[in-house]
Amino acid sequence: MRRNTMVIFLLASVLAITSAAFAEDSDLELAKKLTNPLSDLISVPLQYNYDKDIGPSDDGSKSVLNIQPIWPFSLNADWNLVTRTIMPLVDQHDIPVKGENKSGLGDILQSFFFSPKEPVHGWLLGAGPVFLYPSATDSLLGGEKWGVGPTVVALQQDNGWTYGMMANHVESFAGNEDRNYISSTFLQPFLAYTTKTRTTISLNTESTYDWHNSAWSVPVNLAVGQLFRIGKLPMQLTAGVRYWAVSQDDGPEGFGARLVLTFIFPK
Repeated sequence: MRRNTMVIFLLASVLAITSAAFAEDSDLELAKKLTNPLSDLISVPLQYNYDKDIGPSDDGSKSVLNIQPIWPFSLNADWNLVTRTIMPLVDQHDIPVKGENKSGLGDILQSFFFSPKEPVHGWLLGAGPVFLYPSATDSLLGGEKWGVGPTVVALQQDNGWTYGMMANHVESFAGNEDRNYISSTFLQPFLAYTTKTRTTISLNTESTYDWHNSAWSVPVNLAVGQLFRIGKLPMQLTAGVRYWAVSQDDGPEGFGARLVLTFIFPK
């Protein structure tokens, strides 16, 4: 009984703290902040992606659950540090050939944005390093290379609109010498509109240029998200489709799907 009472007390305390932390932000403001990669919200999006028609015979399919914690830190009165981490859990079938199935952790990508707390001529800005960790649990799920490079983001928010671009470039510098080096540029222009009902409609591309193979991959994503609460805890559910406008040889083709559940936590 004493243990149960303690658990109930701790849960009640967490709920009370969470409620107080979000008292200053309306649900509409929370929805707008979720469209800003440099906001002061601690959030954990669970992003599920499904793509098909992969491989030389178009038999392959891939499901990826990206666990993407975003954690902002206040460095001083003028600057924040925002960390964004992507941890992919991969389940792929008939890749690279029919009958080859693999599941596990892929390579982790982690970005660090140093960001002024106040806009610069109306723009919210962030820049810093990005790191690629060879964390894949199987050679078919990752590049087996360490990588590093620069990353930047710039955006504006006005009257419910959010627009801008995120970009990075990663070069490998160590790892398995038998694997190809990595030289990859990522460009993500984005546009989003948040309505007064806390619904967010977003459009972006997540374009990657592979300098080793001189090839683009360009998926175009259209999604709709809704902020809601379970009790006092806010979260957002987003559903969308993607179209592969350009794909590398043996890459995904046609349409894919995306589903995102974002948990929001107090600082």
